[in-house]
Amino acid sequence: MLKPIIEFCASNMHHGTDQVMKRLEGNPELEIIEYGCLGNCGECYLFPFAMVNGEIVAAAEAEELYDEIMKSINEQDAERAALDRLIDDL
Repeated sequence: MLKPIIEFCASNMHHGTDQVMKRLEGNPELEIIEYGCLGNCGECYLFPFAMVNGEIVAAAEAEELYDEIMKSINEQDAERAALDRLIDDL
């Protein structure tokens, strides 16, 4: 199975996402990438966010973002597993 890819915007670090990124970097099962810009300036200005496998994940506070990222990874894994079972049944 491929590692989940979590992308962070350097311009969003003023919300405290740098601490979330550092925490996630300690997990060898995740691919963490930092970009200068992810092209989501509206989200970047308003609240902490990251991209999880190409989907925006956001929270009101940086401390909540970690939990939202992990929740998104688990939900995406469950969806992928359900699709795999469906395909296997065909």
